[in-house]
Amino acid sequence: MNNHNAPATPLPRRGRGRPVIAPAPPLPRRGRGRLIGLFGGSFNPIHVGHIALARELRRLAGLDEVWLMVSPQNPLKQGRDDLLDDRLRYQMARIALYGEEGICASDYELHLPRPSYTWHTLQRLHEDYPQHTFILLIGGDNWERFPQWYRADDIVSRYHIVVYPRRGSDIDRTALPPTVTVVDTPLLDISSTEIRQRVRQGQSIKNSVPEAIAPLVRRLYT
Repeated sequence: MNNHNAPATPLPRRGRGRPVIAPAPPLPRRGRGRLIGLFGGSFNPIHVGHIALARELRRLAGLDEVWLMVSPQNPLKQGRDDLLDDRLRYQMARIALYGEEGICASDYELHLPRPSYTWHTLQRLHEDYPQHTFILLIGGDNWERFPQWYRADDIVSRYHIVVYPRRGSDIDRTALPPTVTVVDTPLLDISSTEIRQRVRQGQSIKNSVPEAIAPLVRRLYT
């Protein structure tokens, strides 16, 4: 447990002339510890969109680090039969993020009791790393479903949340709790589902996943 491994081969950054989105107001931190964003997901597989989004979230939210928390089966998505083994997804994320400044893969949740609930993860992280401040990073689609989350009210009252837009989600910024901040990250049209489908159909996944894991992705999802 408590094993998060660091960072990925740099991917192409934004081209010249693209407008730079201004950072959000500074988030509060606990003492002299680090401000760490928790970006959870199945990463089945991790792709370039995940990494580009993590970079933007780190910049816009003023975070010291972003941990990509590789999750076991999501309690709200039980019954999936296309989810690759936990350790394989974590290893791919770890390879993909090698050399990526301030962003790393974490298998922390894989060592916690199941089912995996965000509330339990946040509580354990606070116990294990009391010097650091943890910020929950979630998409607008998850924010819309947030009332269904286990101990949702407790999470909102005790932790800060950064919400980023997702296509099809509508975030009402006038009704947000004081602990919730919205950042305007670009919308990225790439998904793990699409990558898995392309692999099964023998199509190219070039520029969809980091080159370092492309052979693994093609082998594991065929």
